[in-house]
Amino acid sequence: MAQTKFDKQVEETAESLMFGIGRFLAGRPMDGVKRTDATFWRTGTRVLPKVEGRVSRSSYRAGWKRLTFRISTLAAIGAGGYQAGWVHQDTTVATAQEIWADPDPAIAVLEQAGIAAASTAAVGTAAYLALTRKRRELMREWVLPLHEALALPLRLPEQTDPRRYLHIPRNFSEDDAVIRVDVPGRLDFSKDLVVDIITTKLALEGVTFSWHLAGRETYVTVKKTRKPPAKAAFKDPKIREIVTAAKESAPVIGIGSAGRIVTVDLDAESPHILVNASTGGGKSVTLRCIACQMLHHGSLVFVLDTKRISHPWASGLPGVTYCRDIADIHDQLIALGMEGRRRTRVADDLGIDADPKAIGPRILILLEEVNATMKQLARYWEKTRESGDPKVSPAVDALNEILYMGRQLRMHVLLVAQSATARALGGPEVREQFSTRILARYSVNAWRMLAPEVHPAPKSTKHHGRAQVVSGGSARETQILFFTETEAREWATTGKKAAAAGGPALVQMHKPPADSLPDAASTTTPGLPLAPEPPASADRPADARNLTPAPAPAAAPGELAADATTTPPTPAPVDDDQAVGLREAADHHLPGITLAALRFARANDPAFPAPADKRGSAFFYRVGDLKKWARNRPRAATGTTDLD
Repeated sequence: MAQTKFDKQVEETAESLMFGIGRFLAGRPMDGVKRTDATFWRTGTRVLPKVEGRVSRSSYRAGWKRLTFRISTLAAIGAGGYQAGWVHQDTTVATAQEIWADPDPAIAVLEQAGIAAASTAAVGTAAYLALTRKRRELMREWVLPLHEALALPLRLPEQTDPRRYLHIPRNFSEDDAVIRVDVPGRLDFSKDLVVDIITTKLALEGVTFSWHLAGRETYVTVKKTRKPPAKAAFKDPKIREIVTAAKESAPVIGIGSAGRIVTVDLDAESPHILVNASTGGGKSVTLRCIACQMLHHGSLVFVLDTKRISHPWASGLPGVTYCRDIADIHDQLIALGMEGRRRTRVADDLGIDADPKAIGPRILILLEEVNATMKQLARYWEKTRESGDPKVSPAVDALNEILYMGRQLRMHVLLVAQSATARALGGPEVREQFSTRILARYSVNAWRMLAPEVHPAPKSTKHHGRAQVVSGGSARETQILFFTETEAREWATTGKKAAAAGGPALVQMHKPPADSLPDAASTTTPGLPLAPEPPASADRPADARNLTPAPAPAAAPGELAADATTTPPTPAPVDDDQAVGLREAADHHLPGITLAALRFARANDPAFPAPADKRGSAFFYRVGDLKKWARNRPRAATGTTDLD
């Protein structure tokens, strides 16, 4: 039997009624059109694509909220109707008769009720407007302009309600405020552009962005950063207490935001540190801060400084070897590489349960201006290498070995560069050995090269001593600890001595060369002004360390004695191991350096070499030690040595 039109209408009505009941109980829109990404349990944050027309606020509510509202409304209507029905049944007839007989009281009641309702509505509206004034100003001045700027980069539908994804508190400019912006989970937008728009439209300064992109909820939070202190001087008693309490393996770098102490543990976190800064960025201050703390705990420090004058505070300190000449830097790196291999064998013999200090004292290598140093090492090796030698400088290979050896050998590299490119360091794999990087006055390119994992890049500042310490995928703005040169020398010399940290063999292996030890007869004290040359005495005659060599053999007939001729004879081939007095050194081995300059250095320069021999009351010095001192003294000698 064919279905009639009436039957079809009945079926369609019943089907619509069933769907309506289902949507009602499921908390879905009654028209069946889903306009937002809201679910039964989760509130919506954005309009779905291809949705047209205005989207009401109820479309953003979670399903359970809609269901609760609907059931509550039905219950209220049912209860009111039930009560009104009972009252209406008893009073309908009487009320109608009274009103018909005397309508004036009823009219008066209606007038009073109308006035009360109008007054209530007016007061409620005024209160609502007063209470929401700041919120409306926030929407008008900040939220809507930000929404209009972000809608296109985030590809949001036009019907999107900005209040659903822009969570901006009224006090968003205060220090403790947190701004949250929900972003599409498809992640097909530029994070840099979003950051720039938020920062510009909300007029924010000194904020950090934290991106949460994993999972279903994707958003970015914006917080104000609490700036580090303007200064962090060692003379401050609180700072001195912090440095005193620091671990031997974790020197204090500085003070971060909210007064947090910024350190790096060379044993547990990062065995090597890279300092990248432009001119005037505080590289020397940073190195001085770390090195003097290491010396305080008994470490050996090797300063490889082609600039020659980067760390005058460290010159002549016990435990410090200062190399300024490229030839000495080359030789010292090779020696350090050999020591690293020796320590590897010692560690292997000691086993895994041995005390790490049994390997030897901790060694810190300060490599200044690596961009220039690497080029000079390559040129020096090109001039000195012989047939059959490798093309790559063995000093560069030794440095790479030390970087790969790591924390177990207690050898650490503190490398300084103006531009730490992979080419300057010997390859990208070498740069990856520095898991802690200190950047100051950096460019955008330098940040992307050295800290690409931290995004977006914090704005660089010209504040003196301010740097970003990048470690573990995060950057910490830090005020670097400031030691004056006098304070650095005092702190470096008042702690544990390096010689007491290792056994006799290790002490002998790492005993600084003669040019880095104070003269045995010197009266200078580290950290104090240089004293003038003491007067002559019985124990120390005026020329005690500058006596002429022993008398030469008698001259043959017809020859003049050496001390009677006015023209010195041609010097014999130089032997760097021979011991000579200062006068002979000035005349024959150190061209351009006068005897007076040698005498002054003997009395005032703590890096002047120790005597190698003594004949009577006269001191003699090894020629090689004197030449090395001449090459590495802060003010280079006039003229050249035979190595040039």
